[in-house]
Parts: sequence; C-alpha cells; structure tokens
Amino acid sequence: MARSARIGVVAVTWNCADDIPGLVESLVASRVADAVIDVVVVDNDSSDDTLDRVRAGAPSFAIVQLGRDAGYAAGANAGMAALGECDAYLILNPDIRFRPDAIEALWTQMRDSGAGITVPLLTDGDGRVRHSLRREPTIARAWGEALLGGARASRVAALGEVVSDASAYTGASRADWATGAIMLISEECRAAVGPWDESYFFYSEETDFALRARDLGYALVLAPDAVAMHDEGESHESPSLYARLSINRVKLYRSRHGGLATTFFSWGVGAGLALRARRPTHRAALRALLGVEGIAEEPAPPSSIGERAAE
Repeated sequence: MARSARIGVVAVTWNCADDIPGLVESLVASRVADAVIDVVVVDNDSSDDTLDRVRAGAPSFAIVQLGRDAGYAAGANAGMAALGECDAYLILNPDIRFRPDAIEALWTQMRDSGAGITVPLLTDGDGRVRHSLRREPTIARAWGEALLGGARASRVAALGEVVSDASAYTGASRADWATGAIMLISEECRAAVGPWDESYFFYSEETDFALRARDLGYALVLAPDAVAMHDEGESHESPSLYARLSINRVKLYRSRHGGLATTFFSWGVGAGLALRARRPTHRAALRALLGVEGIAEEPAPPSSIGERAAE
C-alpha cells in the first residue's frame, strides 16, 4: 500500500488576532485525498492574543515562537525546519482564506505539471481576481512602470512586471514569480534552492526564492482551481513599509546583476517614486532610496508580504 504524502503548512504570524481565526478555520476544513496535512504556526513575537486564538481553534496545530520579530523569511525557514521531512510545504500569510479543496488543487497541479512551486488563483474580498503573477524585474520594466504606471505597463510584457492578461489566470500558466501570500513548494525544489533569504526581512523574499528556483529549472505554475482570498496588505498606507518594499526591489536586482545595470534599475525605481511624490509613501521611499534617511523600524504585518499593486 502506497504511503500517503505529507504536506507541511507554515503560517507566519505577527499580531494578527483578527485575521488568524479565518485561516485556522480554512485549514481545519481542508482535505487532500492522498495526503496528510500537518500545520505549524510560527509566531514573530506577537503581543496580542494571536496564539490563544490558534490554540482555541486548532489545538493540534504545532506552534513555534521565535521570541522576536525575525521576519517572514525567517518564519518560513523555522516552520519548514520544525515540520521536518514533507513532500511539499505550503507557506501562508495569516489573512488567507480558501476553500476546503484548495490545498488539494495546489498539490494535484504540482504532481501533474512537475512544478517546483504552485500558487493559487488569488481573489479580493469581492471575488475579483488579483493579478498575482509576475515577470522578472528588468531595467525596462522598472522604467516602464515609472513612466506609464504599473497598470498600463503591465499590458506589455517587456514593460511591466505584473501579468494582467485575464487569460493567464484561467489555466496552468507559468510565471517568473508570484506574490508570496500563499505558495506550495515541493521538497525537491526546497532542497535544491535552499532556505529563504532572511536578509530581506520582508518584501522580495518570495521573489528571490522563486527566481532562484527558476534558475535551477523548477517552474512556478498557477493552479486555477485552487481559489484563495487575500486581503490587501498595508504597504501602500505606511511610508516606512513602502520604503522597505522599494529598497528591497533594488536589493533583489543587485543580487542578480552588476553595478551599472543596478544603477539604471534603481534610477527607474526612483523615477517612479519621484513622479508620484505627492503621496507620503512614495516620498518616504524616495528619501530612503536616495539615502537621505533610513527606514524606520516598523514590523511588517505578515499580511503585507508579496503586495505591490499595479499603480
């Protein structure tokens, strides 16, 4: 008799008492026909009753307390380490909600396509599809988004990171990366790529992991039958979070390209911020990018991970 597969779920939390009951309810209701689901909640030193609500809703869930706000990547790494050997790992934000068959759809797509990473069809609270698939950051795309705005630039593949073509969200589309609110990673992919880069703390860590996976031949594939709802993150409301997001965009590009190319890329990011400097978030990000001031230490809510709207 063949053994059941084991899917390890890692939910990374930080002061999300209002969000976590909905995720816990989704996980408790989830079923995968040929797999066992084990859940670990990794907490970044919450000061509210997040963990009390986890214990009340799902006493069987394992809890790892980091004792500090170590960031989303550190939480993902700690959760996978605590789970031990699994066939796949599902990394989650705490504000995700999904149907009972969503994890099974992600797992089925992974087996059928041989993908290293599968991601769901993300929707907002009103059921509208979020454009969660992304293209690799390039100089042309940084400048395209700066001059045209993200929504317009996304219509031309060479000029925008966001994949906005509606047809891309109706089938098993491949992408360079996707927003990191929820992604299923095969054990083979995880072992080959290595841990998530904790130096990002938050923002761009999922981009870094997905691009490293792609470099090694592990595709990221959309599972359109796996539907999940994700609330909007806070990065576009907080100046310090938006500054971190922008700085990490450049950090990620620098990790993969030379100094001259990075300069042109950062100029593109900076131009986009300057052209929209009427917004406090963009002014703060521009000052941080120029080195005029540092980024205020403000922990990011895990729900903001992977968020960068088409502007």
